[in-house]
Order: sequence, then structure tokens, then C-alpha cells
Amino acid sequence: MPPDVPAWSLHSRLKEDTIDIGDLPLCRVLVIKDAHYPWLLLVPRRHEASEIIDLDEVEQGQLMTEISRVARALKEVTRCDKLNIAALGNLVPQLHVHVIARRASDAAWPRPVWGVMPPLAHDAEEVQNFISALRRKIWLG
Repeated sequence: MPPDVPAWSLHSRLKEDTIDIGDLPLCRVLVIKDAHYPWLLLVPRRHEASEIIDLDEVEQGQLMTEISRVARALKEVTRCDKLNIAALGNLVPQLHVHVIARRASDAAWPRPVWGVMPPLAHDAEEVQNFISALRRKIWLG
């Protein structure tokens, strides 16, 4: 990285609300701390990126590859009914993509997940099993 480009860091709100599970070539992969939904975030490690168009075309292609890889893994691990994939960023300006496994039986179905239920803490063992299964599918599968 050129010396005049500041180092990338994760937004404080994302750091507070997530569990870090590792890095793909472009994105940091995180689990949202809410046991109501199997919910991942992909955050491109690019300084000051707030929109997908802030990435160059090669990075945009890499982002789509990583979204697809993570979404396939999440769908396989959760056997969900539907995937919700979105880059919103209304509260957190740092570019991040939500990948959420949805079930017709979840608390928010069929509405968006935001603001429906207060976050539910994960059971420590269950979330570690979930993360281990995802890591196997994303990095080794």
C-alpha cells in the first residue's frame, strides 16, 4: 500500500455488533451478534469505500465472487428458505454487504429483519459450531 493511503480498519459499530470469522481476498467475513437469524457481513478491506461503485471493476467482480461463495456456504449450512443479500449502509457508512439466511418461521418473515426483534445473544457453543461449519465451507470446500 502506498504510504499516503491510510490503513483500513473496521467501523466501530461493526466491530461491536459482530464476531470476526476471517478474511477472504477482498472482504472480512463477520457474524452478526443476533441468534434470531444466521446473518453474515462481508466488509471489503478498502479505505473509505462506502458504495460498491467505490471499488474498481476488478474489486467489484471479486466482491460478487465472495458474496456468492459465502451465500452458498450459508445456504448449505442453514438449509434456509431464502437468502437476503443487501448493501445498505444507512447507519454505518463503511461498505458492507449483509447475507442473511431466512426461514418462513423466523421472527421477521416476510419483512426485513431490521428492528423487528431486539438482538438475541448467541449460545457460545452453537455459534462456534456455526462458525466452524462456515469456515470449512468457505475456505476449504
